[in-house]
Amino acid sequence: MNYSLKQLKVFIAVARYGGFSRTGEAIGLSQSAISHSIKELEGEMGVRLLDRTTREVTLTDAGRRLANRVEPLLDELHAMLLDTRSFGTEQNGRVRIASSQTISAHLMPQCIASGSQQFPDIQVLLRDQSQQLVLNSVRNAEVDFGIVIDPGPNTDLDSEAILHEPFLLLCQEDSPFAALKAVPWQALQNARLVLQDYASGSRQLIDKALAEFGVQAQIVQEIGHPATLFPMVEAGIGISVLPALALPLPSGSKLLIRPLVPEVNRALMLVKRKNRSLTPAALAIWQVVKQQAQALTDKRSLQGLL
Repeated sequence: MNYSLKQLKVFIAVARYGGFSRTGEAIGLSQSAISHSIKELEGEMGVRLLDRTTREVTLTDAGRRLANRVEPLLDELHAMLLDTRSFGTEQNGRVRIASSQTISAHLMPQCIASGSQQFPDIQVLLRDQSQQLVLNSVRNAEVDFGIVIDPGPNTDLDSEAILHEPFLLLCQEDSPFAALKAVPWQALQNARLVLQDYASGSRQLIDKALAEFGVQAQIVQEIGHPATLFPMVEAGIGISVLPALALPLPSGSKLLIRPLVPEVNRALMLVKRKNRSLTPAALAIWQVVKQQAQALTDKRSLQGLL
């Protein structure tokens, strides 16, 4: 049967108001349009639903049975649609986010605090993971979205860049590099480097920059957690290349940072499953993360760090 929701609504209206004229006034249709709709419905169902005379319209037994069963279903459908529309504007519930360690430590606290102030009915749950695990969590729908270092071309994820930041040189105060205002990448030739391992999204970018500038360095330590870079360099094990987001330096340390030239940047990106809509709550926090990333960029620009 090829009947429509509109035909059922017209039929229920006629059953409720008892005539084409009163029905037309109630639902804004002409009597001829109502009559045509009823005839189409009866034709599809193969049974007469209304008895019509010049004075009145009454339900047949089949029509009365249909009206008694369809009317509560239409009311339930209407309520469900209203509830769905309301859900589309709700900004409450839980939002799950995954991000790598440096991002979790230096960007997400501000995002969570700001999100709590702007949307007190939204609870943000942070999953602190390596870059690849963040991407897997997004793909497997374990989180609403993730924040990663640009993973390169991805056909299965939607992404949006929110922050670009340079790589910097980390060294001791008495290092020969400390006397320079900026350090050329080529000056790292044969240097002893302490770098994060390949679980970090930055490592591939650093390797690429070293290769592009023809630098062959000694990788003396590969570190899992970014905070370990600081004591390693302070202990004299080597120098390091790290992103600006890893700042500030630990309080009381005898370490310095210097810009690397030419400037090489990494992009931080929001990622979600491709062609999947975020919930209203997740979309609200997505916007909060973008705002906080922009605020961090503005702050560092004023400080001359970017």
